[in-house]
Amino acid sequence: MNNNEPIGVFDSGLGGLSVLRDMRALLPAEDILYYADNAYCPYGLRSQLEIQERSRLITSLLIDRGAKAIVVACNTASSMAIIDLRLYFPGLDIIGLEPAVKPAVKLTRSGKVGVLATPRTVAGERLRWLIETHGGGVEVHTVAAAGLVELVESGELSGPGVEDVLRPLLDPMIAAGVDVIVLGCTHYPFLRGSIEGYMGPGVPVIDSGPAIARRTRHVLETAGFLTSNSAPGTLRIMTSASVADVEPVARLLTGQPVTVAQVAVSDLATSRR
Repeated sequence: MNNNEPIGVFDSGLGGLSVLRDMRALLPAEDILYYADNAYCPYGLRSQLEIQERSRLITSLLIDRGAKAIVVACNTASSMAIIDLRLYFPGLDIIGLEPAVKPAVKLTRSGKVGVLATPRTVAGERLRWLIETHGGGVEVHTVAAAGLVELVESGELSGPGVEDVLRPLLDPMIAAGVDVIVLGCTHYPFLRGSIEGYMGPGVPVIDSGPAIARRTRHVLETAGFLTSNSAPGTLRIMTSASVADVEPVARLLTGQPVTVAQVAVSDLATSRR
């Protein structure tokens, strides 16, 4: 495999661009191929079987486009499908994410941590295991944060409408004395400013993006797959939904004049069995 091939990244929508932002900071010369499955967003409301099927199809497409490694930039897909993906694509480096429970436990002073995540992630065994393994007696409040993904996908990141959605999610955490918030979905870092403003000063709001960027660099370095290019890396974005709907929001979230192509994975992905 050519070390100058792109890194494949996918998410249920555009939330994974928050992970891409952290990856770009550590891996500025790497080309990145990003797939946003907007037509099936949010994954947090879909069955595990459907999430696994979509994840396989998208991974197949990214491999067909030359991806040297895959970053599953979606907490729900990582929780529901990453074991299946690693069995389905043996030998492929697949990097997933998990909510930053362990660092949150180290940061809390009150002994109370809040986790905002999708319904699937909240109900999943992985989050339960993380809390049991790393909780260390800390009280962890998990909240299935309905509505936040949709805000980000529509490009609404602040304002009264965002506060209206945050209020029923965060007020119980404030009342419980939570002093660290974990963002357990890659869409949520785009709402960080609004969440920090609502929680008030002195409440860290953390996510897994920087850790996944470090992990990706380590995996590529270990495999000898770091690019030898020195020029800034390129970014290509594909979506399963309408370009007219997705492209303006992608430009807002990246701060770049990116172009988006519509690609239906069910039509173009190749079976790997």
